[in-house]
Amino acid sequence: MAQHTPMMKQYLDIKAQYQDAFLFFRLGDFYEMFYEDAEKAARELEITLTGRGQGEDRIPMCGVPHHSANQYMTRLIEKGYKIAICDQVEDPKLAKGVVKREVVKLLTPGTIMDGSMLQEKENNYLCSVSQFEDGSFGVARSDLTTGENAVTLVSDIQEVIQEVAASGSKELVISSDFNAVILAQVQASLKLTISYEDELELSSTYDTICARLEQQKLKKTFSRLLNYLMKTQKRSLDHLQAVDYYSADSYLKIDLHSKRNLELTETLREKKKQGSLLSILDDTVTAMGGRLLKKWVERPLVNQIEIEERLTNVDIFLSHFFEREELRDQLRHVYDLERLAGRISYGSVNARELVQLKRSLQRMPAIISQLKQMDPHFQGKWFSSEYSYEELIDLLERSILDDPPISVKDGGMIRDGFNEELDTYRDASVNGKKWIAALERKEREETGIKSLKIGYNKVFGYYIEVTRANIANLPEGRYERKQTLTNAERYVTPELKEKEAIILEAEEKMEQLEYDLFVSIREQVKEYVHDLQQLAHTLSEIDVLAGFAAVSDHHHYVKPSFSAERTIAVKAGRHPVVETMINKGDYVANDVHMNDGRSMLLITGPNMAGKSTYMRQLALISVMAQTGCFVPASEAKLPIFDQVFTRIGAADDLASGQSTFMVEMLETKYALTKATQNSLILLDEIGRGTSTYDGMALAQAIIEFIHDKVKAKTLFSTHYHELTSLENDLFDLKNVHVSAIEEDGKVVFLHKVIDGQADRSYGIYVAELAELPKQVTDRAEQLLEQFEETAVKTRTKQEPVSEDILQLSLFAEDEPPIKEKPQLSKQHEKHIIEKLKQTDVLNLTPIAAIQLINEWQQRLR
Repeated sequence: MAQHTPMMKQYLDIKAQYQDAFLFFRLGDFYEMFYEDAEKAARELEITLTGRGQGEDRIPMCGVPHHSANQYMTRLIEKGYKIAICDQVEDPKLAKGVVKREVVKLLTPGTIMDGSMLQEKENNYLCSVSQFEDGSFGVARSDLTTGENAVTLVSDIQEVIQEVAASGSKELVISSDFNAVILAQVQASLKLTISYEDELELSSTYDTICARLEQQKLKKTFSRLLNYLMKTQKRSLDHLQAVDYYSADSYLKIDLHSKRNLELTETLREKKKQGSLLSILDDTVTAMGGRLLKKWVERPLVNQIEIEERLTNVDIFLSHFFEREELRDQLRHVYDLERLAGRISYGSVNARELVQLKRSLQRMPAIISQLKQMDPHFQGKWFSSEYSYEELIDLLERSILDDPPISVKDGGMIRDGFNEELDTYRDASVNGKKWIAALERKEREETGIKSLKIGYNKVFGYYIEVTRANIANLPEGRYERKQTLTNAERYVTPELKEKEAIILEAEEKMEQLEYDLFVSIREQVKEYVHDLQQLAHTLSEIDVLAGFAAVSDHHHYVKPSFSAERTIAVKAGRHPVVETMINKGDYVANDVHMNDGRSMLLITGPNMAGKSTYMRQLALISVMAQTGCFVPASEAKLPIFDQVFTRIGAADDLASGQSTFMVEMLETKYALTKATQNSLILLDEIGRGTSTYDGMALAQAIIEFIHDKVKAKTLFSTHYHELTSLENDLFDLKNVHVSAIEEDGKVVFLHKVIDGQADRSYGIYVAELAELPKQVTDRAEQLLEQFEETAVKTRTKQEPVSEDILQLSLFAEDEPPIKEKPQLSKQHEKHIIEKLKQTDVLNLTPIAAIQLINEWQQRLR
């Protein structure tokens, strides 16, 4: 085995400490990777894999340029990898042997700070989970870019998954002995980078940010997260805000599947924001407002006082159109103060960003003025009477140029007059260059060589250049030869070297002094970080509420009210997303009425008629109301829900070996076991993934369980028309259906939900719309007629009426008739017999007889 060079030994020693990360090892102008890192990086980044050495001793190697490394790092981070950045930490000129190198930063999906790697309107949370002996879990989250921190306690792993999912975290910190079975459950539901931290002792430096945490469980949970941050960032984290404890019960609980089904923040299929509820509600004009809105949509409130406070503010913004739009115009010029504050504290802010801060603060008087015009109480609500950033604005105005360069190391940032020493160096540099220009003119005149020029490079400094054709015109001994070129000679003079020393010294000292002054300014600005974070929170809240008003104005939303009696009274309700995707005026609005005696709606009707849309729109209207936004309806009275559960749509979970039907059953089980009478449950086509009898039996049992035990407000959509008879047996269940009519052999969906039950599903018509081969749909029509005739004949043969005859009509939709004898429930049989006994046949009018027969027929169906 070949001996490693000192440099490779250094690499291997450092790599041994960061086994789970790509080690970007700085060599000159490149970051290099070796061995497995090189092979994997070359594959993931699609860059060339090279090597060092020959034969068996050859070391795989690849690299990326230092100046463009960020784009490569971003791609690896997006794939869930970690990156350890190893830089030189001593001057190569002073090094003895190999230049000392250390990992200066560990980049992970949850700890990135570079703006180019972040989504403007999304937080970048890092989460940690701690498991305790009593079976409870602590969940903490932190956004390093904004300094926001929060922690909570939950009772089971499903709630852990909900909390981590709600944060949108891409990285989870756990202990090295975390339960493997539970971790597998988490990873099956969420795509996460897993990191480990076992240190739970908190540094006294951070006592103040944990001051609100009284329980040891909470402290340990957050300490794990904080210790991980300290180890990975290797710098001060002074911008971290005080940790907020929150209870999951303080928000409307929406499980992970329900959020996906309702498409709250992203679409179900394409995982894009466009087409989600968030995309409709997001009329924010600042990045920090956009992030707050996303949090509000994912965590609607359950406290009526807090909800109504938001709605009242939206109402005020809505009624002051011109003041609101002027306010929003001012907010458009406010930069991302949250992340600017983080970068200031982190030490990564540049001069341009400090100018952005100044310009943002200069907008505050106009913003406060517009708020006062809308409501005199607004200033006191959001801004302290002590509010003032005049000193900070003055500092930035006096010190930083309006258009400084991005780099803070190359000078050109600080205004003239801010520092006397800097002005002296600038004068020497500027005057020295003027002297060089004057010398060039003088030498041209005295030598008569018009092409003579004075230039500069980093190797030789300043020089006088004369073309070879003009060398004969130079007086003997006038210059000292410095360098010979193909077509010219370069010279120096003692006077030129003296001026060069003055100029270069001034420029070198000037650049260093500018950087030192910038760091000093940054440290002064750092004292305002926590005030700036509070201001950012205030402005983001104003931005969201004003955005709600703008959206409500544009889409004609109304202010909802809340019912203590758990009444739902929505008039002309609309799906907020669907209505924006169709031609204006084409959307058919629908009412929803639910109260005592009407807590469950059994929805029947044709495929594609809008049953799922009707169900979703009630859930989305409720979410919007509890978020604090007006809602798409002409009138809306709602209960305050504690939880929303949906089972809409179906998909296999092949990764965990679960079929569509198993996923359906698991999601239904979660709703049945977690829901309360204050919850909203939406169940769509439960039982369709198995045989007819199995499916209908399950559907009925689920309906009965919710009706008798859970008592939650429930919308249950089904094609099992036989279930509509449950309206006669279950007090709180009512039938509604989406209407359709046939015209000239074609079905017209009216998309209107009305009371009563549907008579058929029009499945074959939908197949025609999908353009199945005509031979298939024609054959289906023939079979449907046969199945329906068989069902009628089977009913005719049953004398007396036997049990469960209503099951036969299923043949028309799902499968050929079976040979089993149909069964009618004892309850239905008893009901029909009692009606027969009570009927005075001889005195029935023809119309009454028809009505009675129709009632029996409906029951038999």
